[in-house]
Amino acid sequence: MGGSRDGAGAMLLPVYLPTALLAFGQGLLVPTLPYYAGSIGASAALIGFIVAAAGLGTLVADVPAGMLLGRLGRRPAMLLGAGLVALSTLAIGLTANVAALVALRLLAGVGTALWGLSRHAYITDVTAPAQRGRSIAVFGGINRTGNLLAPAVGGFVGTAFGLSAPFLLAGVLGLLTAAFAALFVRETGAAGKGAPGHRVRWGLVLALLRENRRDLSAAGVAQIFAQMIRAGRQLLIPLYGASLGLELAAVGTILSLAAALDVAMFFPAGLLMDRFGRKTAAVPSFTVMAIGMGIMPLAGDYRGLLLAAAVIGFGNGLGSGTMMTLGADLAPPGAVGEFLGFWRLIGDAGQAGGPLVVGTAADAFGPPATALILCGIGVAAALTLALLVRETRVAPEAAGRGARAGD
Repeated sequence: MGGSRDGAGAMLLPVYLPTALLAFGQGLLVPTLPYYAGSIGASAALIGFIVAAAGLGTLVADVPAGMLLGRLGRRPAMLLGAGLVALSTLAIGLTANVAALVALRLLAGVGTALWGLSRHAYITDVTAPAQRGRSIAVFGGINRTGNLLAPAVGGFVGTAFGLSAPFLLAGVLGLLTAAFAALFVRETGAAGKGAPGHRVRWGLVLALLRENRRDLSAAGVAQIFAQMIRAGRQLLIPLYGASLGLELAAVGTILSLAAALDVAMFFPAGLLMDRFGRKTAAVPSFTVMAIGMGIMPLAGDYRGLLLAAAVIGFGNGLGSGTMMTLGADLAPPGAVGEFLGFWRLIGDAGQAGGPLVVGTAADAFGPPATALILCGIGVAAALTLALLVRETRVAPEAAGRGARAGD
């Protein structure tokens, strides 16, 4: 693990800062996109599909993106991914057509797959297993920091300058992200360095799937449930706020305040994962999120919705990086990109499904009942992780012995 000696400082400019920029830009759209889609005549179900479109694009691109990592390397994938997100987001600010909006969000999802997988693989390359939980939790925390003020800023920018303005600003931030990647990323993958061939890498992944069918099946189900409640909350809170008659700026403030609690928990989450196990952070995380969803139907005003969102944000922060860390733990050496593409495919199925479930249920039953559905999904995630998924934490002593043997 030669990369592990580089430490977190090696990731500051190539990963952490550009991640914060792109996350801030996309966070501008969290309250804005549902209102923007509604302003051009979309129903709640169609808004849910539009919000889910980026996740669907990511879902389709995950496995091809994982294959490209082994051929292109981490750096070209980062540049291509950030560029696609930036240009598609800029274009959304220049169109008011529903079909074009869906297509551009799908394209942004493809870019997100390339960007996300390349960052995930990079961190896996440069960190030792015994410090992986903290490193990925810090990454998740910085990603959340980018979202800390973004929803409130997006709400105010959209109110003051029009609903297109947040998309234009987010696009510019995406271009800056690509510039950071171009300037500071060094290639850490095995592309062009005598890496095992394409068939060999996929053979490693298939062997892992055969040998660990039960564990991977349970982990995959947990990943789907986890991403469903995480993605679903991002749409449900704006829809619930709109049903209460709250203005866009107020909903943006709620999302940002909830994100503050989310961000505050990333460091404790990393410590929990590395010292006591991945499940020690993950199971309480989704339990608390389920509790937040369960109290949301009691909200009848701004303060009630803020309380529910704050509980959900606290729970989400407690699970910062847990599912990414689990995927990195399970990835077979020599085929990290391919396996992580498969792992993200599973999670992105849940991420795309969350908004679809929320939009459809909100149309059919209303936001309060939809919150209870997401509460059940959160309980399912927690129980699956607690009862069916094995602990993947590697003790520092064992990691040290493994590294010495590898040397």
